[in-house]
Amino acid sequence: MKKVLKFIGKTLLVILLLLVMFVLGMTIFNMIMTKKEQPLLKNNVGMLVEVDGKKMNIYSAGDGEHTVVFMPGWGTPSPVYDFRPLYDRLTDDCSIAVIEKFGYGFSDEKEGKRDFDTLVSNDREALKKAGIEAPYILCPHSMSGLEAILWAQKYPDEVEGIIGLDITLPDSIDFESQGWMVDLSKFLSKAEGVTGIFRVLPDELSGWCTKEEMKTVRAITARALVSDTIMREFDGVFDVFDEIKSAPYPKTPTIQYISGSNQSSELWMNAHQAVVDSSDNGKMVLLDCSHYVHHYEYERISEDIKQFVKDLD
Repeated sequence: MKKVLKFIGKTLLVILLLLVMFVLGMTIFNMIMTKKEQPLLKNNVGMLVEVDGKKMNIYSAGDGEHTVVFMPGWGTPSPVYDFRPLYDRLTDDCSIAVIEKFGYGFSDEKEGKRDFDTLVSNDREALKKAGIEAPYILCPHSMSGLEAILWAQKYPDEVEGIIGLDITLPDSIDFESQGWMVDLSKFLSKAEGVTGIFRVLPDELSGWCTKEEMKTVRAITARALVSDTIMREFDGVFDVFDEIKSAPYPKTPTIQYISGSNQSSELWMNAHQAVVDSSDNGKMVLLDCSHYVHHYEYERISEDIKQFVKDLD
């Protein structure tokens, strides 16, 4: 028995040492690659505009009467590449714009508050400076749903529709009892960025990005995962919950897409139903895929958006 325990102990020690060596090796490799990749961050796809003394990147395409504005979920490193499968199918029918908030994509890092009123203010100013005028059809993913709802509440004349891609809403998640998950998400993101583990993990974007573009995506990801600018967005979550709940949900026409991974949550379903019920023309669509619905159901969603745009005319 002692020999068995001794063997198990030695085996676990070897595994631990190998794991430490792997993580250390990845960390050193990531440091080298991050420095080497810095020039790629300057080859922006889109237009850099000055907002509050820093540069924000706005990508636009198409020439339609209506403009669909894509807004990334929290921590999505490269929105311009992330939303491509969806917006590429829309540019013949409408104009599109992709917002890369500070810390994301090719945009600068930013000191100071990253509360949701600030995020909405930055979004509005960046679009205007890029020559993209309201009204907009906002197409937020995940936590950007809070920005979109707040935007429609505060500036209803600027928002003619909301296409929610499995968005976060004030009552969709019990953040107060799951605050540890927020802290864990921040820690894991930082750890992944420092160690460079993301470099050996499969990336869905490789399905529609070229090899050269994937080099840029990895450079952007390396920066985004350790971005304090992005991390600080979580600090304003509880305040925006209260702000949104202090006013009625917008009457704006809406489609709310729900991923398969969230359909079992009563909180999530009820929160989205409330948005649909408040809308003058709203519907909920259940999808059989994971949270990044635009990576899987882009054909279905793009056709729905085209019809949505036609119905606005």
